[in-house]
Amino acid sequence: MIGATLSRWTLSYFTASLAFLVFGLGLMAGGFGFPVHGIRAAETLIVVHAVSIGWLALLMSGALLQFVPVLVNRPLWGSGASLPALLLLVTGLSGLLVGFAGMAGLTESPAWLLPVSGMLLTCGFSLIFAILGMTLWLARPIALPARFVAAGICCLLITALLGSIFTFALSGFTEQAVLLDITGSALPVHAALGLGGWMTFTAMGVSYRLLTMFMLSPDAVRQTTRIIWWEGAAALTILAAGIVIAALETGSTEIAVTAALVPGIACIALYIVDIRAIYRQRKRKTIELNSAASIPAFIALGLSLLLAIALFWTEVSDRMIAGLVYLFTFGWLSGLSLAQLYKIIPFLTWLECYGPVMGRAPTPRVQDMVSEGRARQWFALYYSGVAVATLALIAGYPTVFRLAVALSLAAILALTVQFFRARRLLDVPHGLRLPKGATLPHLIYAGEPIFRRSK
Repeated sequence: MIGATLSRWTLSYFTASLAFLVFGLGLMAGGFGFPVHGIRAAETLIVVHAVSIGWLALLMSGALLQFVPVLVNRPLWGSGASLPALLLLVTGLSGLLVGFAGMAGLTESPAWLLPVSGMLLTCGFSLIFAILGMTLWLARPIALPARFVAAGICCLLITALLGSIFTFALSGFTEQAVLLDITGSALPVHAALGLGGWMTFTAMGVSYRLLTMFMLSPDAVRQTTRIIWWEGAAALTILAAGIVIAALETGSTEIAVTAALVPGIACIALYIVDIRAIYRQRKRKTIELNSAASIPAFIALGLSLLLAIALFWTEVSDRMIAGLVYLFTFGWLSGLSLAQLYKIIPFLTWLECYGPVMGRAPTPRVQDMVSEGRARQWFALYYSGVAVATLALIAGYPTVFRLAVALSLAAILALTVQFFRARRLLDVPHGLRLPKGATLPHLIYAGEPIFRRSK
């Protein structure tokens, strides 16, 4: 990535996503949403969408705007639309949350707010799809990790369109039978395509590139990776077929979700095997904190897999489903995201600040820009909170759950301080902090592309 163009607004996406994560966890720690309220209650919908869209989707979108060009070795197409997309997404999500608050009786909101907000979100995600999709399309043929991303952004678009349909039905702005049928039965497909297709399948593709790059592992395509791709693609195709089933009323979408579990479980199991091989074959024997802190996330993914399998032989209850979703969302997806942010933010900062003067002045290493000793304890606290919260949800101890969420929230706030320190170069040794020609980068967006600044 040395000499690459930085995505100007990626850090703005990261900033917004962290704000929504703190908001969502703060609500849960305060007793808002499940288990205090019902799993399908409007209060729970507020928490779910603050985390899934506000945290995970914004974070993933921002990361892909930076790393898809790295995956395909081609400039980002339509990069000027990145900021409008972010504004559409933040505005749409804010309206959606206010609309759900109106459904919960917490505030008065007009009936049109939900469908308008859904349309804004769909427009924002359509821009993200167009930017990334065209970049991938123009780079054909694309490598296997990029194919994961291509499938993931297709799931994103379908998930966004389904969500928009739901907002029209919930607000009473449509009486079309097809749309009402989809709303009534396609919710599991919506959730599975969002968490499993858009977020997990995309994270798989990006992780193959980032982990091999940061740990100096062999990046040759494995046969298992090809099998993972086909199994995942099969699972996502079956899930998408569930939408057709819902529209035509030819069966139950639960059949499609259950059928997708078979290739989906095999896909995740083989992925964990692949990740283990990447760690074992690394050339960098002492791994940095971002890679070490990702290990509990992969363990959480494996435990989520076992818990999902166990649901076949146990009574499916709201508590079990909530525990599975919480572990998957905060143990796997959020854990991996926070761990990689700990590397990505200083890495992008290094490229912007020190890339233009590299070779002309002494510069620090990327690892000199962070204090791993301080951050390590916060990752430990975060994962401990996730583990306790998951068990508390399954066992039915809401007070313990809230306390555990508060621990994770405290850890995230502390990690956010570490991200801030890296961006402001506060941990860089004084003599190397700002050599001649280097400038302090902006806090939440990148300056000019670094190849221009270095001329």
